[in-house]
Amino acid sequence: MSKNVPNIRILMAVGLFGVMLGTVGLPIYLHAPKYFSDTYGVSLASLGAIMFALRVVDFVQDPLLGRLSTIGFLPRRLLSAGAGAIIIIGALGLFIVTAPINPTIWFALSLILLFTGYSLSVILLYTHAVNNFADKAQPIVARWREAGQLIGICLSAIAPTLFTEISHDPYTLFGGFLISVTVVAILLMHNIWSGETVSTSEKFTLGVPEARIRPYLILAFVNAIPVAITSTLFLFYVEYAIGSATASGPLLLLFFGAAACSVPIWTELAKKYEIEWVLGVAMLASLIAFVVTFTLGTGDIVAFAIICGITGVLTGADLTLLPMIFIKFLQRTDVPSEEAFGYWSLSSKLALALAVGLVLPGLEVSGFDPASPTPLGIYHLSVAYALVPSALKVCAIYALWRITKRQSASVQGLSR
Repeated sequence: MSKNVPNIRILMAVGLFGVMLGTVGLPIYLHAPKYFSDTYGVSLASLGAIMFALRVVDFVQDPLLGRLSTIGFLPRRLLSAGAGAIIIIGALGLFIVTAPINPTIWFALSLILLFTGYSLSVILLYTHAVNNFADKAQPIVARWREAGQLIGICLSAIAPTLFTEISHDPYTLFGGFLISVTVVAILLMHNIWSGETVSTSEKFTLGVPEARIRPYLILAFVNAIPVAITSTLFLFYVEYAIGSATASGPLLLLFFGAAACSVPIWTELAKKYEIEWVLGVAMLASLIAFVVTFTLGTGDIVAFAIICGITGVLTGADLTLLPMIFIKFLQRTDVPSEEAFGYWSLSSKLALALAVGLVLPGLEVSGFDPASPTPLGIYHLSVAYALVPSALKVCAIYALWRITKRQSASVQGLSR
């Protein structure tokens, strides 16, 4: 199949589909635990345990979804529509329908549906880029796709705060917002999908990704955890460590807005320099920013706003350049892209689940209680928000260095 440069109609559809992924991905970890904790009184430990336990399902589900997308008699249009329907049902359960059964069980069932639809949508969108567009088009596609996702994250992150101004039930409106975005994105992308790509892989080993993609999955997993932790704890950190709950909405908009605006910059740098080195510099700067954040305290709103802007720009590098590195690798190998992105989706969700499943219960055990915060509990919150991500960022930088070193050795071997 020939690969070409996409036209503006395709790019707009890809961007809007990215908006949908942004609205139902990361912000769910931001809003859903707090909503169920405030509305139903479900403990942070229980919510965290549920979100972590659901990743056991993903170990089987995400690779299978990747495999499912290669089946020729299931058109991409049908798979995309099905994924959208599942997302809509999950959003209804989380934010619109009052839990008809035990809220903890209802929370788990709704999340399973929403994340199933999300995973399948991610696989479809990214494998579409691998299989349809030439190397020179990848930065262009990435710019629209990742900018769309970041715009979706921005909108979804601040939507409940904005809806508070017009409704006493902002999360019901938020659920309606998620559903509306999903419907529009599925309809606009409907004519873009094609059933052209069926992987030729004859062997599928459930739960064990191919050795060649494991370093990339490890990098994606470790590098996603710091963002997952800070996203999960952001509302708590702003309210209790910085001391200004009302600033959370504008700060979220600043963070994700800076990330969205930075996407064109990172894609341009990726054209001029080696992607791995550009990402490495951004990751090192993120590490420094996390360490500085730990020094902040009550009243440091301006300083934290500056940190939010800087880390937003650097997060744009993570979200833009990492998929480009993985796509570049896949285009040079015979690894089935659908299965590869099934595992890629799993790695990102595992990172988010780990943040919620371990950090929230850990905070509760350490003494942090949102209902009656103490100085020691707030200190532990700051450690979890800033120092834990710092340590993980070091691990991510090392993982990227290992990949770069392996690539250099491979190039040298071919030149001999």
